Amino acid sequence: MRALLSVSDKSGIVEFAKGLEALNFEILSTGGTYKLLKDSGIKAVEVSEYTQSPQMFDGRVKTLHPKIHGGILFKRDKDADEAAKNGIEAIDLVCVNLYPFKETINKTDDFDEIIENIDIGGPTMVRSAAKNFANVMIVTDKNDYDRVLKILQSGKNELEFRKELMIKAFEHTAAYDSMIANYMNSRFNGGFGAKQFITGTKVFDTRYGENPHQKGALYEFEDFYSKNFTALKGEASFNNMTDIHGAVMLASSFGNVPAVAICKHANPCGFAIKSNVYESYIDALKCDPLSAYGGVIAINGTLDRHLAQKLHEKGTFMEVIVAANVTDEALEVFADKKKTKIFTHNSEFLKRANEQFDFKHIDGGFVYQERDFVCKSELKDAKCVTDKEATKAQIDDMLIAWQVAALTKSNCVVYVKDSMMVAIGMGMTSRVDAARAAVAKANDMGLDLNGCVLASEAFFPFRDSIDIAAKVGVKAIVQPGGSIRDDEVIKAANEANIAMYFTGKRHFLH
Repeated sequence: MRALLSVSDKSGIVEFAKGLEALNFEILSTGGTYKLLKDSGIKAVEVSEYTQSPQMFDGRVKTLHPKIHGGILFKRDKDADEAAKNGIEAIDLVCVNLYPFKETINKTDDFDEIIENIDIGGPTMVRSAAKNFANVMIVTDKNDYDRVLKILQSGKNELEFRKELMIKAFEHTAAYDSMIANYMNSRFNGGFGAKQFITGTKVFDTRYGENPHQKGALYEFEDFYSKNFTALKGEASFNNMTDIHGAVMLASSFGNVPAVAICKHANPCGFAIKSNVYESYIDALKCDPLSAYGGVIAINGTLDRHLAQKLHEKGTFMEVIVAANVTDEALEVFADKKKTKIFTHNSEFLKRANEQFDFKHIDGGFVYQERDFVCKSELKDAKCVTDKEATKAQIDDMLIAWQVAALTKSNCVVYVKDSMMVAIGMGMTSRVDAARAAVAKANDMGLDLNGCVLASEAFFPFRDSIDIAAKVGVKAIVQPGGSIRDDEVIKAANEANIAMYFTGKRHFLH
C-alpha cells in the first residue's frame, strides 16, 4: 500500500505517518512535509525521486505527473493492465491540505506573494482522489487522522467511510476556490463580481428550522462560533440564533459598557446602559416586560449570582440568556429552570464578527450588499436644523436611540430617556403608525416619555409623527432628513421647541 502526504498544516502529520508506516504503507511526500517526516525518522520517498521528474518553476510543478495522478485515478478493477503497461503503481491514500491562502491575504497585500500561495497541485490531487473514492482514501481534515488509522487497523475500510471522506474533500476544495474567487473580486471588482460564493462550516444542527417541519443548522464563517459561543445550558434553536444575533448586535454596539438588550422575534423590546449590568437589566425590562417574557437577553458583561436571581424571579422568563461570561454560581441559580437556555462568549464583553457583507435569500436567488454600520461620526457630524439645540445629555440619548433604530426593522421609531429605551415602534408600514404604536405601548406600561429623545432610521415624510412626539414631551429628534417636506417637519419641531438633527444617512433594515 502507498500513501501520499503533502500538507500545509503539519499538525499531527508525523504521528499519522508513523501510524501508516506501522501498517506497512510506503510514504510519498513533498517539500516541507517530506523534510519533517525524514527528520522524524520516517522512511519517506520524495515525489520527485518517485516520479524521476524534478520539481520545476520554484516548486510550482511537483505532483502534476502521470505516475502521481495515474496512481490515484486508475480504476483498480478495470485499468490494472493499462496501469502496469505504463509503469503506474497504485496510490491508495492521499492526505492533503492546501496552501494557506487565507493566512496570506490576512498578513500581506503583496499580490505576487498572494499568487504564489494559490495551491494548484494540492487541489488537483484532492479532486483526483475524491473522484476515485471507490479505490482511494482522501484525507483533508487533520481531525480525521486518528479515525482513519483506526479504520485501517480494523480492516474495515468500507465504501461508506470513503464516501464520507470524499464529500469532505470536495467541500474543502470548493471552499478554497470560493475564497480565492471572492478575494479576487474584492480586490479588482469592489466585491461584486459575476459570481458570489457564500460558504460556511456547520457548527451544529438545530432541533428544527423556524417551524417543526423544517430542518435547520448553524453554519459559521471562519471559526467565529466555534471560538466564541459556548452552550452552558440547553440547545440553541434556529429561532434562538436569529434572536441572539439581534440582541448581541445591539448590546455590543456601544463598546465596553454594561449594556443589556432584550429582543423578541429579532426586534428590541428593551435596552439600557446604566452603571452596571444589573441596573441596566432593571431599566431595560421596563420598556416592554410583556414582550420580554420568553425573549432573548444579551448581557454585555458578567451574568453573576445577583443578576441571575433577579432574572429567576417569579413572573420573569427569558428563554435565552447570552452573556459575555457567566459565573458558576449564576448557572446554579437556573438549575430548576428547564426551559431557560444559557450561552456565553467566554470573554469580558460580547463579541461580534463584523463581516463586511450582508445577504438575504429571495425566491430564486439572494441579494447581496455591503453591511450597514452606524459610524461614530454620524451623530457628531449631524446638522442641527432647528432653532433649539440639544443638550449634552440629550445627544447621549440620541446616540443610543440612533443605534437602536438602525438595528430595528423598518419603519421604526425609538424613544430613549436617561440611557434607557422607553418606547419603540417597529416594522410598521407607515412611520406615523410606528410613532403611535410606541406611544400607546409606553402608556400601557405607565412610562413617562416627557423629556425623552426620538430617533427615526429614515426621514419623516410628514409632520404628523413630530406632532405626536410633541404631545408626549419629546425634546430632541435625530433622523436622516431628505424628505420633500423637510421644511414642514422642521417647522413642526420649531413650533414644539424640539431640537432636531439631520444625519444625512438612512439605516433601513428590511
